[in-house]
Amino acid sequence: MAITYREAGVDIDAGDELVERIKPHAARTMRPEVIGGLGGFGGLFAVPKGYVEPVLVSGTDGVGTKLKVAFATGRHDTIGIDLVAMCVNDIAVAGAEPLFFLDYFASGKLDVKVGEAIVAGIADGCRQAGCALIGGETAELPGFYSGGEYDLAGFAVGVVERSKILDGARIAPGDRVIGLASSGLHSNGYSLARKVLLEKLALPLSEVADDLLRPTRIYVRAIRAAMQAGDLRGAAHITGGGLVENPPRILRDGLVMRLDERAWPEPPIFRRIAEGGVERAEMRRAFNVGLGLVMVVPPADVERVRAACDAAGEKSFLVGEIATGEGPARVEFA
Repeated sequence: MAITYREAGVDIDAGDELVERIKPHAARTMRPEVIGGLGGFGGLFAVPKGYVEPVLVSGTDGVGTKLKVAFATGRHDTIGIDLVAMCVNDIAVAGAEPLFFLDYFASGKLDVKVGEAIVAGIADGCRQAGCALIGGETAELPGFYSGGEYDLAGFAVGVVERSKILDGARIAPGDRVIGLASSGLHSNGYSLARKVLLEKLALPLSEVADDLLRPTRIYVRAIRAAMQAGDLRGAAHITGGGLVENPPRILRDGLVMRLDERAWPEPPIFRRIAEGGVERAEMRRAFNVGLGLVMVVPPADVERVRAACDAAGEKSFLVGEIATGEGPARVEFA
């Protein structure tokens, strides 16, 4: 008796249906540089005009165990925004304009409605970032993932003029640090957050689901506005490693970023986690504790850059300064 691929667990027809459902979501992210459309073996994208010495910047990331919350709640409409945010924020802090995005979506059994909800969120994120969703991969892997579970990976490519790359090389003592508010946890520290909130404190998932699923902020427009408004000397996306490990990535040895934790409001979700027994040093290292991005500018440009960020839809705060130190670059807290 003949056996089909569907009987083995892979439904090609469902995959084809998802592709058709994806097309209108991808269409609303298009840019003039896109050549062709979805369905080819590779996405085609022309380098934008106007760059003298264009440098391509790439980034890839996932959403981590935040996906577990999506599985448990059956809410999949914003997780795609997180996927885009984690990738485009990383390339934007190099000064890059995000150009296009690719996604990888894998599940044990393809649920077309769930897949469409995820891609609709990805398209929403691409619209916020100004980049085009030009392709991706949908994989159905029976026996590999548990029922109702999936994994996501994203890939972003941007471009920056070589002379305008943000690498932190010009950061100097006396420069000021501007922080942009996070929406909450973003997409980091969820293994710890879930353990504290759902296991140790035994809170009902329904009580914290909104906080846990709140999408990651996309800072692309604010970073580009800041570059236009003043001398942006460096920017750090606060992801895994929190406020302890990310800012030193843009500082040279001998510099210290001093942050005043009284200078910005902390979303209540962090206080709830801390009340579950997580010490402050661990909070700073595992989470963004309220700042999703930090920027370094000279003192004279603080107000102009803050105004530009606020106009771009972000909440900004003057949170610290750069000082001289000894040894490797580090962050100190007041």
